[in-house]
Amino acid sequence: MQSSAFSPALGKAVRLGGLVALWLLSACGGGGAGTVPATGGSPAPAPAPGLPSSDFGFLPAHFPKPFVPADNPLTPAKVELGRRLFYDTRLSGNGTQSCGTCHLQSRAFTDGLSNSTGSTGSVHPRNSQSLTNIAYNITFNWGDPSLRTLEVQNATPIVNTNPVELGVNEGNRATVLGRFKADADYVRRFAEVFPGEADPVTLPNIAKALATFSRTLISYRAPFDRFEAGDASALSDSAKRGLALFESERLECNACHGGFNFSDSSRVSGVEEPVFHNTGLYNITNLDGSGNNYPAQNQGVFEITGNVNDKGKMRAPTLRNIALTAPYNHDGSVATLSEVIDNYARGGRLVTSPLTRFGDGRTNVNKDGEIHGFTLSAAEKADLIAFLESLTDTAFTTDPAFSNPFP
Repeated sequence: MQSSAFSPALGKAVRLGGLVALWLLSACGGGGAGTVPATGGSPAPAPAPGLPSSDFGFLPAHFPKPFVPADNPLTPAKVELGRRLFYDTRLSGNGTQSCGTCHLQSRAFTDGLSNSTGSTGSVHPRNSQSLTNIAYNITFNWGDPSLRTLEVQNATPIVNTNPVELGVNEGNRATVLGRFKADADYVRRFAEVFPGEADPVTLPNIAKALATFSRTLISYRAPFDRFEAGDASALSDSAKRGLALFESERLECNACHGGFNFSDSSRVSGVEEPVFHNTGLYNITNLDGSGNNYPAQNQGVFEITGNVNDKGKMRAPTLRNIALTAPYNHDGSVATLSEVIDNYARGGRLVTSPLTRFGDGRTNVNKDGEIHGFTLSAAEKADLIAFLESLTDTAFTTDPAFSNPFP
């Protein structure tokens, strides 16, 4: 349940993740995943490394094991509880949506929309992010350097108010929790997963179970992975040429999308610092002639730090299953992989319509230095797309372990 939410009304110095954690702790009597400072300007310290779980022995050699927090150990029962909660519409205030509403397994846990719509009709300003390999993320959210744990992240869309996602609030919280307390199967499962607690059906425990299920959403069975394991026939000749282009000095795609997870925002040791990039997607010109702006409510890390140099900086998502997760970019404004490649080849997107977003991204002064542009023939572009398509893991998108358990 990867919200990309933020709350401009609270002021650019307020960090939503910390407020959510504090709200949960005060509303539910503690037991949450911890709190973070409620003021911006500097990222929160990295969380302590978790415990490598012995339950990930199935991963191939080129994959590290995800880190699991010591205060939220992974157990099969907790995974199953999290899976059920993920797909249960009773977790929303009005009982109409679940986490799975905006994160469809068939689309690598995205929803195919430019902007998702919450349970009350509130439209999200950002694109629903893929949950593919979310266990490895250094940060969660498109542009928040402070949101560093899956536990806090999974609490966020439950109670977020701007925009409303699942729509749980102080007025309906007891009703929402009561739905699960009245279900004998859930009562049994919560008691098993959180033994010794007099009242284990709490929002912090729900967030922990959801985080645990999310950690199992690991994509590692794509054709590329078989190729990486030594099966030369797993990739077509076109995809192999595309891989060479992807890693070439001419394109340097792997500068931001490198490593086993094709993202420089992927955790390996558990202590990596967050990385964000301005890709020249926008360069809105203001009435006074100044530029370098991104659309309101979509200005990335700037909304957290208030630093003008952070305008437009977003997290580089994993490219795994990228062929399934259109539309692209943080606001879903790019429809196809072909268009994404064209924007990078140009060295920044030219926006001519609507006029409120007019501007040439190539000249955005905050644009990352890696976005330098390149030339690409039609055949080379087809090869690059063939490689990106080789990152599609159909076993992941059809695995019953990740599917909706309810008929």
